[in-house]
Amino acid sequence: MEKINFPTEIWVGNDALCELEQIKNKRVFIVADPFLVHSGVIDQVLQNLAKNDCYVFSDIVPDPPIDKVISGIQVMDEFHAEVIIAVGGGSAIDAAKAMNFFGKRTLQTEIEQFIAIPTTSGTGSEVTNFSVITIPEKEIKVPLVKNELQPDIALLDTTLVMSVPPKITADTGMDVLTHVIEAYVSSQSNVVADALCEKTVRLVFDYLERAYIDGSDQEAREKMHLASCLAGMAFNLTSLGLNHGIAHAAGALLHVPHGRINAILLPSVIEFNGSLESFDITENETAKRYMMLANCVDSATSTKNPRIGIQRLVRNIKQLRKKLDMPETLTEHGISKNEIEKNKYAICSGALSDGCTNTNPRKATISDIEKIINEIA
Repeated sequence: MEKINFPTEIWVGNDALCELEQIKNKRVFIVADPFLVHSGVIDQVLQNLAKNDCYVFSDIVPDPPIDKVISGIQVMDEFHAEVIIAVGGGSAIDAAKAMNFFGKRTLQTEIEQFIAIPTTSGTGSEVTNFSVITIPEKEIKVPLVKNELQPDIALLDTTLVMSVPPKITADTGMDVLTHVIEAYVSSQSNVVADALCEKTVRLVFDYLERAYIDGSDQEAREKMHLASCLAGMAFNLTSLGLNHGIAHAAGALLHVPHGRINAILLPSVIEFNGSLESFDITENETAKRYMMLANCVDSATSTKNPRIGIQRLVRNIKQLRKKLDMPETLTEHGISKNEIEKNKYAICSGALSDGCTNTNPRKATISDIEKIINEIA
């Protein structure tokens, strides 16, 4: 038996921010990316919270480390927060999730409502029970998976993503693609998540390049913002896989942006999971599912051959990656061969112990992951 639950209420539309006016006479703790404070974007949020006492906590960095979470909890407690609003990309939302979660357990903070407002279209963190926190001294990323991390409300306002720079648009968009591809072949896949994935993969291939080329293309921005949310809903039901397992480990050790390392890894992980090296993969269920995704991307050239399906899916991903001016390898990104070699074993062992790897459709060994790392080096 499966239980399907979407506890997060979603507000969608160009005027969605106005709904914050419903909040009155509350102590509102806002966790925000510092760029949003300096650029004035946070003022758009504050304008709709005029009838509340607000505190903006912006000591947020990419891949939020545990010490920033602890600092936020202390400030949140001293402020006597009643409502948390996370505004920003995955780092701000993940940090706010962790503050809310650990604050209740350490200082008995009492939060009535948690609202997530994404300003990038990539992580889907606004609708998931995932949060990724970094332990700097160990150079590891730790995925937290708890139902209590789930925001009460996700507010999707396209106006907040119109100014996202091209490189971040590309990185976050490829993260969306990785989310749905991994969710679709996850060992925990289900028919509801499948439907979300099939719709989302088409949205990414139809609109990501457009959003990258012209950030003022409102339709493309709106579709990618929705795609990110749909992808989050999908993998919240299924978890992810080896691609994210390696990305978490490699990203922490080599300091590569999360979406970028996912994009670099994706073709190799698909070929591994689909057992493309095997002589006959016609009965491989994972290969068949990759084939179905390839058919979603390009229905005009649909196939019933899993090998051809995988090859087409990989080719489409590589073509999209090239159109987005993204690197194909770690060295092309700027990581030296020596640095990769030095960290290879730690990446492999970290990926194997990562929670996302547990739902990968094919069990991997250290040597399997090492081979993938060699391919993308």
